[in-house]
Amino acid sequence: MIRRCLLALSLLLSALSLSCSRREATAGNVVHEQVLRLGNGAEPQDLDPQLMTAFTDQNIALALFEGLCALDERTSVAVPAAAESWEASADGLTWTFHLRPGLKWSNGEPLTAADFVASWHRALNPALAAEYAYLLYPLKNAEALNTGKLTDFTALGATAPDDRTLRLTLERPTPYLPALTANPVWFPVSPRALAAFGAVNQRGTKWTRPGNLVGNGPFVLTEWSPNAQLKVARNPHYWDATSVRLAGITFLPTENMDVDERNFRAGQVDLTYELPLSKVDTYQRTAPQNLRLDPFLETFFLRFNTTRPPLNDARVRRALSLSIDREQLARTLLRGTRAPAAHFTPPGCAGYTAQARVPTDFAAARTLLAEAGFPGGRGFPAVEVQVRNDELHAKVLEIIQALWQRELGITITIAPVEQKTWVQNQQSLNYAISSARWVGDFVDPVTFLDMFVGGGTNNWTGWTNAEYDRLIRTAAATAEPAARLAVFQQAETLLLEQSPIAPVFFGVRSYLIQQRVRGWEPALLGFHQYKKVYLQGP
Repeated sequence: MIRRCLLALSLLLSALSLSCSRREATAGNVVHEQVLRLGNGAEPQDLDPQLMTAFTDQNIALALFEGLCALDERTSVAVPAAAESWEASADGLTWTFHLRPGLKWSNGEPLTAADFVASWHRALNPALAAEYAYLLYPLKNAEALNTGKLTDFTALGATAPDDRTLRLTLERPTPYLPALTANPVWFPVSPRALAAFGAVNQRGTKWTRPGNLVGNGPFVLTEWSPNAQLKVARNPHYWDATSVRLAGITFLPTENMDVDERNFRAGQVDLTYELPLSKVDTYQRTAPQNLRLDPFLETFFLRFNTTRPPLNDARVRRALSLSIDREQLARTLLRGTRAPAAHFTPPGCAGYTAQARVPTDFAAARTLLAEAGFPGGRGFPAVEVQVRNDELHAKVLEIIQALWQRELGITITIAPVEQKTWVQNQQSLNYAISSARWVGDFVDPVTFLDMFVGGGTNNWTGWTNAEYDRLIRTAAATAEPAARLAVFQQAETLLLEQSPIAPVFFGVRSYLIQQRVRGWEPALLGFHQYKKVYLQGP
């Protein structure tokens, strides 16, 4: 009996020793293999950079493609990428970008300035209906071409005098133009790769599949297993390939943040996409070295479908917005990790902080609801709120649901959906209310406020207001910085009064990172230069 116990103990100790050595070997292999395993929050909708609308898709685009400029993580300032330098004319209307010598596509073909011009023609083609095409509107005639008012694309303010030179003519001075070119809709796409799959002005063709996708970024696509993983490997034809230390990246489209966190604890993920709110306190106490709370230019808000009764009444929308206790929500549910948002544009955005506010005012909300014909909530129809299928969206709406029931007497149901469906439903106005998150494309209030112009491709509210549109146009034409920001103040005041959206809180990147990950800088816009990242053991 004693011998049997001793034998069992010996076997147990051997098993534990083997288990530990396996864990150490696994960690060592991860560093040796230099493959970053990244939680990415959702299955990609598409890998076509000119058709991306989801932040999670753009994370992948940054590995596969590169614009004229990239963004420095810490400062959000444009830095040279495919272009090695640029200069602007004294009046700010002509910009010249100089490409690096010897640029190549990932298939080894030369990448020329003409390829960039052809890519922008495609992005602006009305047949493609690229949602982010408006980021190209600073180019002369870009808006007219995109809206079909012009059809001759040689009129676009973008020419290639030679293979390494791009000359851009603008509609108006745009000092943040270099930062704009770091956005995926500005990225070059190979005209020849597109043509091979009939994708020049089409969506959903196979050009974005492994073996077909041709990019110009530091990595190439090697595997895309839907709802499982997406893998990229180092691109030997990238202009700065010798600086790329990672051999590859595995993007894991895990929508359930609890699963993402468990995978992190099991050593199967190097960075999570987000951290469940319920785990923040635990990691602050027990493993602060793994917890990151990075500044993030983001607003979490509610979208109202203003084409659906009773949400077509601004009084109803305003009442719902006034009945959100943002301070309480930030203090309790969000555990102080995020700031309450009484306005839409994040504070201190290129020197702009909104003066208008949406207070928490239940009495005023009840008055507005009664004026709209729903005193005490009587007669108000049951409304469904669509939320992205993750913990953060659902829990935020559970608190708002309780507030609206208690203070206004109205009932809502919460419908979690996968990100792909969530985006599609918002784009087609197939919803009543939805939760949403908007990350700035660059550091300027226009990237938040111009998304609500009437008919805008990212205006998924159905709201249109002629005065608001006029103000956004006026701001675009105003060169003097203080006067321009003053116009934005007027626009945001109108936006909050009409309430096609209800801001809830400002963002922060709350995630977990293994200590072996090096070179991963906090990024205000969430754009990371993967070529700076590598894995290193203790």
